[in-house]
Amino acid sequence: MHPTSPTEVDRIVSRAADASAQWKRSTIVERSRALIATADALDANADTLIPIAQRETHLAEARLRGELRRTSFQLRMFAEMLSDGLWLDARIDHADPDWPMGAPRPDLRRQLEPIGTTLVFAASNFPFAFSVAGGDTASALAAGNAVVLKAHHGHPQLSEATTAVVVGALAVAGAPDGLFQTIHGTEAGVRALQAPAIKAASFTGSIHGGRALFDIANARPEPIPFYGELGSTNPAFVTRSAAARDAAGIARDFVASVMGSAGQLCTKPGVLFVPADSGMLGELETQTLPAATPLLNGSIESGFSDAIAATRAVAGVRTISGAAEADAPAPVLFATDARTFGADMDALMAEMFGPAALIVTYQDEGELLDIAARLEGQLTATIIGEESDEIAADLIRVLSEKAGRVLWNQWPTGVSVTWAQQHGGPYPATTAVGTTSVGMAAITRFQRPVAYQNVPEALLPDALKETNPLRIARRVDGVLVLP
Repeated sequence: MHPTSPTEVDRIVSRAADASAQWKRSTIVERSRALIATADALDANADTLIPIAQRETHLAEARLRGELRRTSFQLRMFAEMLSDGLWLDARIDHADPDWPMGAPRPDLRRQLEPIGTTLVFAASNFPFAFSVAGGDTASALAAGNAVVLKAHHGHPQLSEATTAVVVGALAVAGAPDGLFQTIHGTEAGVRALQAPAIKAASFTGSIHGGRALFDIANARPEPIPFYGELGSTNPAFVTRSAAARDAAGIARDFVASVMGSAGQLCTKPGVLFVPADSGMLGELETQTLPAATPLLNGSIESGFSDAIAATRAVAGVRTISGAAEADAPAPVLFATDARTFGADMDALMAEMFGPAALIVTYQDEGELLDIAARLEGQLTATIIGEESDEIAADLIRVLSEKAGRVLWNQWPTGVSVTWAQQHGGPYPATTAVGTTSVGMAAITRFQRPVAYQNVPEALLPDALKETNPLRIARRVDGVLVLP
């Protein structure tokens, strides 16, 4: 696929800005109709899109069909969410001459509004759900913004095919021309990111690439929000009681979580802490690993090869399953002890994006708290334990400061699209710790608050009018008022 030229990038961004100005004024019904139309079109074109995705990504058909269902589901869920109006966070404070702060309170009304034309950098490992019509696109469109999508080089033909489906569906739904457009090429993405008309950007990918784009977004004359999901090792901690209860089951389920989709998931549990004298290591050594399979693309295979070589090179690390000198992308499990891990934590906590993981044995559960306290930001952290474990409460407390999602006796590779989901975490997991890229709360990334002071009723947005024509829940004079 040819890179988009600078002239064409400028034209696309300009068209998007015009479309965004129109889409901002669209009604809830119009936005919902467009999202549902897009979901329906994706489902209707599944038999065309899936073979292209298989060819470009090497992912299995069943995995891709499930991912496409997830993609259409999240579009429909955003459409459904719009009707209740809670995402507007409408607040009304009536004028109060006796306001206790010592001065009269003016009439103030506040809501969340579209942030403006949004640039989305597609991910490689989810060619549907985090790509052209994925969660970032869905939430940005739902919020009322036009989207410029920078396609991932790993699946360019799928990106073009999916773009055609989305653009066609939006046109049939009556959306503005230019509401959704796709560009190709690294330089095109950087040029779009620097364009004054772009008001926010999102990214899913490597720490190196995401940080570079984050710095560009912040170096603009007008810095903009950059929502980057960059990387995570997602540590998992097994307590003594859990290991005694079901060492074989834990080993089996851990390996299944690590090896799913050839380990190419940002929530893959990459480091597992187990008691040294529990038999856990022996159970892990007996697990049958899947056969080697091609990874998403050459750059990911190269990065995986470098990552496992770096892990292997650390003194005190050994291979416990998989060929000792196997070429990437062959699955492999490594092991070391807590002392070695603590002495070279930066290297051994580095993400191995692919079918590999490190098992760390510990002598005393108190070591887990020390290790957890030293962690960098993570998307997830997992505890496999018993409620009666003395360490449980303290470990949850520490991990909640380090990760966006803390799991108890479940594995992190499933990220449900739902109301309470949090897919984000402290840096370097993400560049915006207060946000999520999955779930209904993701819409807030592409909104900004606006307050209207002493504005006449007829000139107010519908969500803030006294008559409440949208019939939505609002906070009025500090009290939540239901329609």
